[in-house]
Amino acid sequence: MRDGAVIGPIIVAIGLVVAAISLAVVGALLETADGSTELRLERAEAETAQLRSQIDTLRSELRDAQSELKQLAEDVALAASSAPYVPSAGEIPVIAPVILGQDEGEELGGTEAMTEVMKLAKARFNKGITQPRNSVMLEVLGAPRDGKTVECSGVTQPRLKALLETRQVGPIRVTMLKPALESLERIVAKLKESEPDIHDALGTAGALCARLIRGSRSSWSNHSWGTAIDVKLQGRLDGFGDGGTQFGLLLLAELFNDEGWYWGATYNREDSMHFEVGVETLRKWQAEGKL
Repeated sequence: MRDGAVIGPIIVAIGLVVAAISLAVVGALLETADGSTELRLERAEAETAQLRSQIDTLRSELRDAQSELKQLAEDVALAASSAPYVPSAGEIPVIAPVILGQDEGEELGGTEAMTEVMKLAKARFNKGITQPRNSVMLEVLGAPRDGKTVECSGVTQPRLKALLETRQVGPIRVTMLKPALESLERIVAKLKESEPDIHDALGTAGALCARLIRGSRSSWSNHSWGTAIDVKLQGRLDGFGDGGTQFGLLLLAELFNDEGWYWGATYNREDSMHFEVGVETLRKWQAEGKL
C-alpha cells in the first residue's frame, strides 16, 4: 500500500484538530468583546465562518481518505487470494510431461482416471492471458446490479441483461454473456473431438451469479457478468486450494487457454474448477462491438 495513502488521513486529522482549536479561540474572543470592538467582531465572525467551512472540507477529505484506505485494503486482500503462483526459493517446478509420466513431445495419455488428482504445473498455463480485475470489468461492462450482495443474485443492469443468453452447450446448460457462450461452444466442440470421454463427463457448478467475491465487501465476482464458469467432471468438483487438480481439467484448461480464458488453478489459492474470460479477449470483443 502506498505510504501516501496512510499519511494522507493523518494529515487531514491533524488539520481537523487545529481547525477546532482555532474555532474555540475565536469563540472565546467573541465572548469577551465589548461594544467598542464592532470591527473586530465582524472580522471574527467572518473568520469563524471560514473556519467552519474549512472544518467541513477537512471532514469530507478525511471520509474520502478513509474510504480509499478501505478500498486499498480490500484490493490487497483480493490480490493476495488470487496472485499468480511463484515458486519458492530452491523449488524445482514440475512440468506436465513428468507429472503425467510422458516424454516431452508425446501426447498425453488416456482419460480413464479423469478425476484423479495430479500435482499442478502452474507455470505451464495462462501464458499471455491477464486475469480480469474488477476495474477492467466495471470499465467495460459496468456494475452488474444496483445493490451489492454476498448471495447469488440476478443481474439488474439493462445493458448487461441484454447481452446475456441461456444455451445448451454440449452436455451443459448455462447462462452467460453471448460472446462467452460462443467461445465456450468452440471449446466444448474441440473437447468432444479430442477427448470425447471428458466431453460426456462435463458438468457445471455454475456460471452467471451476481455476487461479491467471498470475503470481500466491495469486489464483484467475475461470475456476476456471465464471463466465468465453474466446471466439474463425472459430477465431482475439484478440491479447492489443495494445490492439485483433476487430470481431465489439465486437458480442458489447454482448450480454455487457447480461447483466451484465464484458469483459476494458478491463483495463490488454487481454484481449478474456475475459468474466466481474460482481459485480452474481453478487449477484443469490445473492439469488435460485441459488448
